[in-house]
Amino acid sequence: MTHPTRRAVGAAAMALTLAAALGAAPTSAAPGRPEPPGRPDMDVRFATFNASLNREVEGELTQRLQAGDDQQIRNAAETLQRARPDVVLINEFDQAPGNAELFHDNYLAVPQNGAEPLDYPYTYVAPVNTGVPSGHDLNGDGVVGGPDDAWGFGLFPGQYGMVVYSRYPIDVDAVRTFQLFRWADMPGNVIPEGFYDDDAREALRLSSKSHWDVPVTIGGHTVHVLAAHPTPPTFDGPEDRNGRRNHDEIRFWADYVSPGQRSSYIYDDEGGRGGLEPGARFVIVGDYNADPFDGDSLDGAINQLLDHPRISTKVTPRSPGGPEQALVQGGVNLEHRGDPAFDTADFSEPPGNLRVDYVLPSTSLPVLDAQVFWPLASDPLFRLVGTYPFPTSDHRLVWADVRLPHRP
Repeated sequence: MTHPTRRAVGAAAMALTLAAALGAAPTSAAPGRPEPPGRPDMDVRFATFNASLNREVEGELTQRLQAGDDQQIRNAAETLQRARPDVVLINEFDQAPGNAELFHDNYLAVPQNGAEPLDYPYTYVAPVNTGVPSGHDLNGDGVVGGPDDAWGFGLFPGQYGMVVYSRYPIDVDAVRTFQLFRWADMPGNVIPEGFYDDDAREALRLSSKSHWDVPVTIGGHTVHVLAAHPTPPTFDGPEDRNGRRNHDEIRFWADYVSPGQRSSYIYDDEGGRGGLEPGARFVIVGDYNADPFDGDSLDGAINQLLDHPRISTKVTPRSPGGPEQALVQGGVNLEHRGDPAFDTADFSEPPGNLRVDYVLPSTSLPVLDAQVFWPLASDPLFRLVGTYPFPTSDHRLVWADVRLPHRP
């Protein structure tokens, strides 16, 4: 979620490979934490980063990616270079043909301020709903058209998209996307009663962007990267249509990772039915725009994942900078019930700083460590997060290290 204005994502589809062979990119721990000597290849760092790589004008991000000298984009790239994830989802990335490669080649693969470059041989991008006209009056203003009547809020197709980068091969043929899944097809949904007309209610898609199941092959193992970016639970009226949609976008993954009847209603964009197979390893990543204690989301929205029996929450990503900024900024932050060490976003009041970005592994993936990239103000790398107006993003990168069993 971006404050105080709202932007969105659109659709420009491609699933591509940046190189044929797996690169051996160096790995390192986050700043301030020593690197374990000889970290095994089977210890894998998954991350999510709402990097604010979006612009108000269609094509502008492409121009800045081509130029290679945009300071905000350089900051985003350096943040990734400092955290060094093996697999990362980037939210709020304007989609257009070539943008994923341009960011990789002109920023990630280039040393930023002395940081080691990153090489991601594998990338996945697919269509999203934001910015795509729906043909319905979705905001109830009596007029059809404009960004608030797109399937997901957006000024143009491609705004606020998503991209997955990986050091490990992506099984593109096995990817499942759920861009077209209709909200009304979710049993027990919380669509607001009486707000949408019958045609709009029947047609409205659940995902404000999309839900992706991206299988990554790591040392003979498959890990399903479950990527999404539910709508902020704000920018609506008393019907709370966005808060309700946010709740059910989160619920989708809770159902998807539950074998049997609970996930049997799900269908993907190719017509495949059902959820994730029993025993499959997965990591849920993304900006879910919901805090377990504070903010505007429906009560219990994110707890649908945090309390799920197949999801590991034994280690919560934390930072030293979150508590410091909550204290310095004061206001509503001092009234929050959640631990500010777990905050991942620096929002203006209301709602104040929140935990909204998540890396949630399955219980079959032991978590070794997890952190939020939010240094103290005294840390030289604080310049990458800063305070409003933010030099990079109002969100912080979140990562978790998980261990996969070795295979001979």
